[in-house]
Amino acid sequence: MFSFPNPVNEVAARVVAAGVVLLSVVTIAADLPWLTAVIAYGFLARVAAGPRFSPLGLLATRVIAPRLGEPKPVPGPPKRFAQAMGAAMSLAALVLVIVGATTAAYIVLGGLAAAAFLEAAFALCLGCKIFALGMRLGLVPEEVCAECNDIWARAGAA
Repeated sequence: MFSFPNPVNEVAARVVAAGVVLLSVVTIAADLPWLTAVIAYGFLARVAAGPRFSPLGLLATRVIAPRLGEPKPVPGPPKRFAQAMGAAMSLAALVLVIVGATTAAYIVLGGLAAAAFLEAAFALCLGCKIFALGMRLGLVPEEVCAECNDIWARAGAA
């Protein structure tokens, strides 16, 4: 029940990222700080169990992504790490909202929206890039993502 998919459909991941952008922009533009809790819940749910308990994850994987063409499988561990980074940022924003620092919370959400936009629009996953750096530096054991090793070995050989 509490596991993360591997592989992940990159199409669905990009749809989720677009949803995060939308929710973050609405939160900031409409000055609805309570939506920060919704964003944080979504990230925590996706880190814990993939899309299983995330309304946005379910919408992306079961409704939208299947209508956008063939799935594009990518390794799951880097995507989970990226979701964990989103969880940390959205929880930080939520804490800021709770203590009354709404402007600071919106700045954090703006950074989160920017990172999610890069994923949604260009398939540029900043969390995945940091995960790759962690593997290259030996901070992430190779067995965490054997597929990643194969992908990066092929990319280095090209």
